[in-house]
Parts: sequence; structure tokens; C-alpha cells
Amino acid sequence: MHGKSGLLPLGESRRAGRRPDEGCWDNYMNPLQQVQNFNRRQFMTSAGMGLGALAFNALQARSITASSPGVLEDLPHHPPRAKRVIYMFQSGAPSQFESFDYKPGLVDIEKTELPDSIRMGQRLTGMTSGQKSFPIAPSRFPFQQHGKCGAWVCDLLPHTAGIVDDLCIIKSMKTDAINHDPAITFCQTGFQLAGRPSIGAWVAYGLGNENENLPGYMVLVSRGTGRAAGQPLYDRLWGSGFLPTRYQGVKLRSGKEPVLYLDNPSGCTTQLRREMLDDLSQLNRIRQETVADPEIQTRITQYELAFRMQASVPELTDISDEPRSVLEMYGPDVEKPGTYARNCLLARRLAERGVRFIQLFHMGWDHHDNLPDHMTKQCRDTDQASAALVTDLKQRGLLDDTLVVWGGEFGRTVYCQGEFTDKTYGRDHHPRNYSIWLSGGGIRPGMTWGETDEFSYNIIENPVEVFDLNATILHQLGIDHERLTYRFQGRDYRLTDVHGHVVRDILA
Repeated sequence: MHGKSGLLPLGESRRAGRRPDEGCWDNYMNPLQQVQNFNRRQFMTSAGMGLGALAFNALQARSITASSPGVLEDLPHHPPRAKRVIYMFQSGAPSQFESFDYKPGLVDIEKTELPDSIRMGQRLTGMTSGQKSFPIAPSRFPFQQHGKCGAWVCDLLPHTAGIVDDLCIIKSMKTDAINHDPAITFCQTGFQLAGRPSIGAWVAYGLGNENENLPGYMVLVSRGTGRAAGQPLYDRLWGSGFLPTRYQGVKLRSGKEPVLYLDNPSGCTTQLRREMLDDLSQLNRIRQETVADPEIQTRITQYELAFRMQASVPELTDISDEPRSVLEMYGPDVEKPGTYARNCLLARRLAERGVRFIQLFHMGWDHHDNLPDHMTKQCRDTDQASAALVTDLKQRGLLDDTLVVWGGEFGRTVYCQGEFTDKTYGRDHHPRNYSIWLSGGGIRPGMTWGETDEFSYNIIENPVEVFDLNATILHQLGIDHERLTYRFQGRDYRLTDVHGHVVRDILA
């Protein structure tokens, strides 16, 4: 910005005691230039200003209430049991046969064909639809009963087994999607096609945040050692869809720059950045008065949040104040930034600081072959840290109002995919049933919900849809999933679409 154009450098207008729109906006306010720039788009914008302003003011009225518990005036709909959610998403689909769905009878029918009466013509993926044989593959890993509840847990998960009395294990989850991207998108947004808001964005939109110095929805991603070249993840999975972009998830990265573009550039002091933002905010407000675009208000809000995060994020990610006993509880990987263990510890620190929705994504669970090796490594990545997070929250009195969710996008087949030997086998995608667990946040502890047939192929008792899980998560936060809606393109949308029932039998 140079003097010849009539624009002052950002920051200079304040020092001169002038508004940014005085002098520096002479060209912009020139009547002749206004007429020359008055095109069809601007005419339509101006013509709609009356209704547009009313709509914008209505949106602003909702946003103004963010200082109270929720962003929306009528929330919470009922007394919440949870204030926040930690969702540990295991991307790639962990096998229920090597985790929580114990099927000892399969040993006696190993390598026999899956009966047609069990499969019932259900669809297969393109990876196994051409197989001439579908041999039964029992788990190579033993199970034991644990805790007062007597839950069966695979020996690959000894630390999780130690906290089963704090868990509600659901063995009867089901989904409509059979491939990874649609299935993960479905879990996150309630729709298999991209473009809808994620569950964290819905929660942030409805309830706001308890901490003005951090986003209401934060995401941490780690890559497993079991299958390092597994399914990719896309940032749209924590996007805001058609909701205002201020509600999208913010990814917390490992390394020197946990949030991209947060640090001041070289030569820019904090004072100079503050002056730049103040001037930029005034310019944005002038534009906002002209076009009444809610995204301009989002831009103003996010610039201010980013400035505050320059102090809050370094304090969050610095774990030097954690006692040695806590670090040891999470395991040796907690010392390595970017690992699942470190992310679990950061999730607890985010929960302490009032972040509303915290989501961990751990890749590497897509075990089409060599499952015994890959599954062992994935469980080694995650088991100790997952259990430590629950224990840590409980010791700090946070588990009562923090809902913790662990699970993937679908299950695995009872039959082997690919090579089947005494040492190795693989499993294909199976949407008909899979296992997850929940803890805290008003969920009944020490119980197992749902049951599958002897092949873990079909649900025979208490099925739980993805819509039901999401409805239950919202319910625990004090949200009626049928009433949390957003009007877009003439329709009221919600996370659960026109489906979903709260699973009340698992509530404490």
C-alpha cells in the first residue's frame, strides 16, 4: 500500500488518529467510481439488503449468545450430562474379532465355508466379490473376561481390559457404507457424500465454547505403525459444510508450528500485529455493512481468535509441566510429538481448557492382509494411551462430564481375504456389525450392549445405527438431535437427517 494510491499502511491510520476509512478510502468512496463499479451483482446485493439485513441480524442475534453456555438461544434443550466430547476415531476399521466380539466357536469350523444362510446374499466389496472361497478365519489371539462386569476383551488390549468397568462396549454397531471414505464421512457427518457439517461443527455451532482463547472444535491426527500406508484422511472430515466456517475443526499438528500461519512473520512484532488486526477489523466491518455477509463476521472473529491463540497454543502443547507419573501412564510414545499417545495427553489438556469437541484420528486399521502383525502393532500404538486417557480424566474428576468415544467406521469379515495360513490372514470390510466403546459423560459403565450371531456377521440383539450413536452423543450434551437444525437451500438440515434414536438403555 503506497501513498500514490491514497492508502495508508496498516497500523499507520491509528497512530495518526484517523479511521481506516478516512483518506485511505477516498478512491473507494468516489461517486464516479461507485457508478462505474455498480454492476448486476452489486445491484442484486443492494436490492436484497432489506431482507438480507434482517437475516443477518437474526444470525448475529444467535451468535451474540456465545458468551452464555450455548451459541443458540434455546440450548441446551435439557440438562446435559456431558460438557465436552473426546472422540478417538480409529480410521480403517478395527476388527471386532481381535478386540471385543469373542467368538470361540469359530475354532471348530476353521477354514470351512461361510454358510449361505448367514451371508444371505449380502453385498461384498470388489476386493472379495471375485473370491471362489470364503473360509472361516478364527482369531489367533485369546480373550479373557475382565472386571466386575466380566467383559470379554482380546489379549491385544490389556490396558483397555483394565478399565472395562468404566466402559460401555457396544458390539452391535452397523452402518450403511461398505467402503472407507463414504463410511468415515457417514460417521462424521451423517451422510455418505462430502459437503455436510461434521459432528464437531454441529456441536460447536449449537453450544459454542467454554474457552475464548481456543477453538470449540480441535482435531489431532496420528499415523499407526500397523499399516503406515493406509487409508488417507481429508480435512473436510472436520469441516463445517454449510454452517459458518468459524465452526470447522482446527487441526493441531506436531512440530514447531502446531497451527499453520499462527506465528507472526519475521520482523512483525506483537504490537504491530495487534494494530494491523484492529485496522483490518474496521475495514471488514465497513464491508460487512455493505454486503451483510455472515462470513465477514466469521473472518473478524477468527482473526481475533488466532491472535489469542498465539499465547494459548504454546502453553497447551508444552507438556513440561506434566508429572512423570502421568507421562508414564500414557506410555513411552507420549514423548514423541504426533503420536497417538501424545495426542491422547493433549486431548486431556484440551478438555481441561474447555474445548467442546476434541477429535483424534488414528490411521492404519485397514487390515486386508497380514492382520495378526498389523493388528498387534495398532493395538500397541493405542491401547495404553486410550486407557490412560480415561483413567487420567477420572482421576481429575473430568470423566463425569466428558464423553469419550472409541471406534471406527465399520467391522471386518469372519472369512479370510487373500492368503490364509496358520500364521497369517486378512479380513475385508463388513458394515453389518462392529464394536465400539464409550465412557463417562453419563454413559452407564461396566456394561456390554448388543449381540451378534456366532459368526459376528449379523446383529441378533439391540442394533445401533450410526444415526443412533450421533443422536446419543448430542443427547448427553443436552441437545435434542431433532431440534438442532440449520436452514440451507430451503431445507432444515440436521446431523441425523430424518433418522436416529437415543440409545437410552446405555445411559446412567
